[in-house]
Amino acid sequence: MDFECIPHPAPVPGETRTEALANPGFGTLFSDHMVTIDYDEAKGGWYGAKVGPREPIPLDPATAVLHYAQEIFEGMKAYKQVDGSLALFRPEENARRFNASADRLAMPNLPEEIFIESVRQLVAADRDWFPTVEGGSLYLRPFMFASEAFLGVRPAKQYKFVVIASPAGNYFKSGSPAVSIWISDYTRAAPGGTGAAKCGGNYAASLVPTGQAFAKGHDQVLFLDAVERKWVEELGGMNLFFVFDDGRVVTPPLTGTILPGITRDSLITLLREEGLDVSEEMYSIDQWRDDATSGKLLETMACGTAAVVTPVGKVAGPDGEFEIGTGGPGQITSKIREKLVGIQKGAVEDTHGWVMKLG
Repeated sequence: MDFECIPHPAPVPGETRTEALANPGFGTLFSDHMVTIDYDEAKGGWYGAKVGPREPIPLDPATAVLHYAQEIFEGMKAYKQVDGSLALFRPEENARRFNASADRLAMPNLPEEIFIESVRQLVAADRDWFPTVEGGSLYLRPFMFASEAFLGVRPAKQYKFVVIASPAGNYFKSGSPAVSIWISDYTRAAPGGTGAAKCGGNYAASLVPTGQAFAKGHDQVLFLDAVERKWVEELGGMNLFFVFDDGRVVTPPLTGTILPGITRDSLITLLREEGLDVSEEMYSIDQWRDDATSGKLLETMACGTAAVVTPVGKVAGPDGEFEIGTGGPGQITSKIREKLVGIQKGAVEDTHGWVMKLG
């Protein structure tokens, strides 16, 4: 598929951009351009790929996404390599997960090569938006929504795929060496639902419990399973790993209610390379509390594209709270984060072919 390139008539001035990139925060600053591709069943599929100025998207009041929430997205980053070039980390996995989400929401698949090329095109257009802050990256948000105007409960026949970019600094703002999490009374996803899909509705449902966690002074919210309300599933936007004193590492299994994180999958591989016994098994909140109290559990780490790898220091809920290890970063968490970030930035050898250089 060929991409039409439309120059931005009034890009952000270089001086203004440089000032903003010194402290971009997360998710509030956006680059000059966007990629759009349209889908129309009557026209035979995807067409009209272009890279153009970032601008509002006009929507009819009857646009299907506004009524029936057919919408999916991905989160990924472009990283600056030690040689100054930019690279993506496992973008083919984002493309595959994007299509898995599309399948669950009765949306058309986007060919993986077009997904990746869309991201490459946007990074090429806005590479000057890479932030100068330590640990910065260019966060990329591909998304698709039902664009057909109609009122009726059926899959739409028209869709729009878009990619935007946001220069990003650190995800967490607390400044704490480890995050604190609150055990929610709400549940994120039920068996047979959309928990394994990356769709906006899952995140909308997490806003109230996340707000409660913030109000109580915590950084994130923890969701338990929807059936027995005792099994640890995931945080508001991150997967979890538990490191024990006997060399074992446990992460909750992908049963259809947990998002299959790409960082999660990468950590399983890297932890095993460190000689640790990694298993995917159910882990209860009561067992977590007991293991942390006894000292059997040494570390808990949260992981995701935005936060990378982050230590969990404290867990609190209606029944009290408990601390994990020393309440700060543990040895394994620090080591595995350093290795993962090193691979992403080209400072550590990529033996798995995970990094896609963009030049």
